[in-house]
Amino acid sequence: MTIRASIIGASGYVGGELARLLLFHPGAELAQVTSERLAGKPFTSTHPNLRGHTALQYVPMNKVEPCDVLFLALPHGQAARQIDRFATLAPRIVDCSADFRLRDPAAYTRWYGEPHPAPHWIERFAYGLPELNREAIRAASYVSGVGCNATASNLALLPLARAGLLDAARDVVIEVKVGSSEGGASSSDSSHHPERSGVVRSFAPTGHRHTAEIEQATGLARVHLSITSVELVRGALATAHVFPREPLTEKELWRAYRAAYSTEPFVRIVRERQGSYRLPEPKILAGSNYADVGFALDEASGRVVSICAIDNLMKGAAGSAVQCMNLLCGLDERAGLGFTGLHPI
Repeated sequence: MTIRASIIGASGYVGGELARLLLFHPGAELAQVTSERLAGKPFTSTHPNLRGHTALQYVPMNKVEPCDVLFLALPHGQAARQIDRFATLAPRIVDCSADFRLRDPAAYTRWYGEPHPAPHWIERFAYGLPELNREAIRAASYVSGVGCNATASNLALLPLARAGLLDAARDVVIEVKVGSSEGGASSSDSSHHPERSGVVRSFAPTGHRHTAEIEQATGLARVHLSITSVELVRGALATAHVFPREPLTEKELWRAYRAAYSTEPFVRIVRERQGSYRLPEPKILAGSNYADVGFALDEASGRVVSICAIDNLMKGAAGSAVQCMNLLCGLDERAGLGFTGLHPI
């Protein structure tokens, strides 16, 4: 059986990546793509890398037909305001926005500055990071998106959290360096090439909304997240500084990371003794759904530095969304996601 999937809001970068994955997915068919602004125009007018692989044209949302899985790639707030309508179109929904990520409506109000538009829907959505929430996703009909910075941060911290090594009374400081595609397909003064090129710009030194997802996933209340824009198009690199409950040895750290990730299809532990890529590096992950995780131990202070690299548009958005679709539909979790990234690039 082939799964018919459609994408609401497909003109942006995440919509383009969803389409690329679905067009080459062995068990899925891309049925429709929507854009109010571009209705009637070829899909490849905004995603030229897919020329020759699809003849789809954009349609407005009111022309979307029922399908098996509906992906929502809309700006923040729009999915929640129309979720009752979208639920009539498909029995399974994967929302790539932030609308249903947080379990607590009060936390949503705090971080997003307004009451949740559909709080009665929140509990129906499973948080869409398979490495954290696989069984809940399998059992769900609706799955939320994941924040790219939160994904990298949570995957960096997950081995320590699962092993009970994190001290809730101690601060966790996370610095995430991100590429320009995190800002989306619409340009702004700060994303204008002469202003963006070559920068190492402190984008959000405090107060980034993805902090809420990290607190929710880890149970920690003292998470401090900073985001820095760097000279990349794709990629996010999270560097988390943690002081565990008690001093750890490298052997104990290896045990924790292997216990967390030895059976994960898209997480690789990267910690080599030598070479340019001895620790995680987002450059080589462009286009892939892999997350590379590594660590370093400061024996003098007891500090553990946990590092995770991802492609923000893939493992941080579209790749995880398709991985969730596979789980929702009982498919091989790895289906359509085998691309390894390029080197050199």
